[in-house]
Amino acid sequence: MSTPDRLIEATQELLWERGYVGTSPKAIQRLAGAGQGSMYHHFTGKPDLALAAVLRTSAQLRATAGDLLDGPGSAYERLCAYLLREREVLRGCPVGRLTMDPEVVASDQLRAPVDETIGWLRGRIAEIVQEGLDRGEFAPGIAPAAIASTVVATVQGGYVLARASGSAAAFDSAVEGLLSLLSPRTPSA
Repeated sequence: MSTPDRLIEATQELLWERGYVGTSPKAIQRLAGAGQGSMYHHFTGKPDLALAAVLRTSAQLRATAGDLLDGPGSAYERLCAYLLREREVLRGCPVGRLTMDPEVVASDQLRAPVDETIGWLRGRIAEIVQEGLDRGEFAPGIAPAAIASTVVATVQGGYVLARASGSAAAFDSAVEGLLSLLSPRTPSA
């Protein structure tokens, strides 16, 4: 792995674990096994490196979610695949946690890829819900954009519940509840 890649990966890990303020250049260098000169040769400073890390984290989330949401199956099955995928629940979402970081939220440059990624996720889920509506999988009258927001809010809120309780069961319970509300219509007899 190249030095810039190691620096970005280390920054991703530290942002997820400690947030922006808690991620010092020295900690990044130590985790990446890179010297100060290498870091500043490839990046103008911590904000530049943090942006590269946020962009990569956002791209990784989109790729992971996209693989599941664009996979085979009915709309409900694809939503299930996304909601039930294996996650590091007690660590929280690496993108969602950035929204709780005052330094990230205060920076238009750092916040933009986070907002774009969450917007992309809501949009893609809304499209899938609309596909399910069009095929008669879901009850008529549900609003795809509202359901998409509910799915994203359930996942992010599930992380909060799990972290607060110290148990992934809280996340699982939130997802199970949402899936029961979304369960496909059964044809009338």
